[in-house]
Amino acid sequence: FLPAGPGYYAITKHADIVEASRRADLFQSGKGVNVPDLPQEFNEFFGSMIAMDDPRHARLRKLVSAGFTPRMLQRNMEDVEAAAKQIVERLRERGPGCDFVTTCAAWLPVKIICDMMGIPESQYEFVFDMTNIILSQGDPEFVPEDENPLEAFLGAGAALAGLMDEIADHAKGKDADDLTHALVNAEIDGDKLTRQELQSFFVLLCAAGNETSRNSISWGLTYLTENPEQKALLQSDLDRYAAGAVEEIVRLASPVIAFRRTVTRDGVQLGDKAFEEGEKVVLFYGSGNRDHDVFDDPYTFDITRDNTNQIAFGGPGPHFCLGAHLARRQINVLYRELLTQLPGLHASGEPDRLRSSFINGVKHLECAW
Repeated sequence: FLPAGPGYYAITKHADIVEASRRADLFQSGKGVNVPDLPQEFNEFFGSMIAMDDPRHARLRKLVSAGFTPRMLQRNMEDVEAAAKQIVERLRERGPGCDFVTTCAAWLPVKIICDMMGIPESQYEFVFDMTNIILSQGDPEFVPEDENPLEAFLGAGAALAGLMDEIADHAKGKDADDLTHALVNAEIDGDKLTRQELQSFFVLLCAAGNETSRNSISWGLTYLTENPEQKALLQSDLDRYAAGAVEEIVRLASPVIAFRRTVTRDGVQLGDKAFEEGEKVVLFYGSGNRDHDVFDDPYTFDITRDNTNQIAFGGPGPHFCLGAHLARRQINVLYRELLTQLPGLHASGEPDRLRSSFINGVKHLECAW
């Protein structure tokens, strides 16, 4: 449904991914962050600030960041704890097994994002379904094979934008303790978010915030099941090992498989390769997170390893994930609840993986306790 394009260079070494991420002036995002070339309006609507370059990227990120006040961040942290406890209590009541993804892993990030934006609980499932379509890349579970996946993708984005319009209309000029009210009314030096910027940020927040946390949580259960000695170590002292376990789960899961960049001028160098202006490079985060030059025994799940250099949230630079702290918090808190309330929890089947070259997704994972 899209032209094949001229091809790309795969960037697989950790050092090269970090360098390309840091040098956004040489490796730009504004021409698209996925491999195919989409029309510019598609890039910006579905990618929001991740598909922009400075100064537009810096402006939008500054306005969006104005909505993340200390009071709101503190409330989000408290909401995560309450939501995680409620989700695990419901899981325990269902017993003694279920689909871990659709019953547990998916609902914490959906609830937190919807609550942040002031979206009622009645719309949680709608948001969940639309983000599945947007990021499915045509997986037949979410987009029937007789449908055009690009049309389904655009329709789901438009549906989320419509929901954001409804919420924003109620928020304009009013004061309430949610992110939509903060963003609708945020102003820096007379500058405010346009309605389309608000819509596209919401689509990004739903897709990125939902899928990455959900899939890290889902892969985490597989890793802990496959490595019972690591699970036992984590359970022996959650305060000591939980943060390290989160980083190791995220490193191995690398929920976003890759982002593309486009070279801005001739002669740009990565390693021993010189690129020409306009060439595409694709940063493969899962590969960088398994680089033997950075991580000892990188295919082994080890919650005690030093993961300060893991790049699952993107390399250093202007496009580092804005929600990394919240994602870490969700994974940490949910696993504390799971391993405390359901200490025998384990995956009882293999992950049913999303058919995607963009998201390292898990659609279903049977579990038991």
